[in-house]
Amino acid sequence: METVLRAASIYLVLMIVLKIAGRRTLLEMTSFDLVLLLIISEATQQALLGDDFSVTGASLTIITLITIDIAFGRLKDWFPRLELLIDGSALILVEHGKLLPQRARRAGISAEDILHTARSTQGLERLDQIKFAILEKNGKISIIPTRTQ
Repeated sequence: METVLRAASIYLVLMIVLKIAGRRTLLEMTSFDLVLLLIISEATQQALLGDDFSVTGASLTIITLITIDIAFGRLKDWFPRLELLIDGSALILVEHGKLLPQRARRAGISAEDILHTARSTQGLERLDQIKFAILEKNGKISIIPTRTQ
């Protein structure tokens, strides 16, 4: 039972911490982000298993984590407001070529981040060429170019 409680509590802690860190964390990983992720995974492993390094303990931990994930998925299907709380919603960062600075600042996204995505996905060079830039729930930025006539 202790293994199940450890797994459930670590799952919830990680969900809360990643929610607080924001979607910017998921946007692009730098080498520093990778090192942090490795350290977090090691600390999480120790917290999940404690002194129990048995196959049974690891299996029970994995089953618990997957069960919790499936349960949250089902709960989000039944309660759309819960999905909004857990996953958030898409956020418009650029509207008709104008950066929305408060939203971008709140999301931790710079104009350069948006322009980088615009260049790499659409070949756009300036904000005025972007009709909408949207920060998606998964942390990626979608670019909708302005139509030229």
